[in-house]
Amino acid sequence: QVQLVESGGGLVQAGGSLRLSCAASGRTFSTYAMAWFRQAPGKEREFVATISRSSGNTYYADSVKGRFTISRDSAKNTVYLQMNSLKPEDTAVYYCAARAGLYTTRADLHDSWGQGTQVTVSS
Repeated sequence: QVQLVESGGGLVQAGGSLRLSCAASGRTFSTYAMAWFRQAPGKEREFVATISRSSGNTYYADSVKGRFTISRDSAKNTVYLQMNSLKPEDTAVYYCAARAGLYTTRADLHDSWGQGTQVTVSS
């Protein structure tokens, strides 16, 4: 497994931007597909975005498509989530996840999880 540490969360006004980072330990980062999920209070964890091992493929939830961008930097063992045009409904704890193999939107198929970072969007 790989250890994941998220950062970059905070409080932002609607329409603003944040960039989340997820630093991965180990030398096998390139073998993992990476993803972001989020969980709002009282709701189930939901898929946000995922990126393949080679960065050649990305996939987004409809709710964030066109506003969020996932990317990865293999030299830094880090995956990012650039969030623009934020809305109050984006408020949640955001989790980074890793999967050894092909990317997927299913949370139960990811092997490693970070501790989460809070994103709060005020109206």
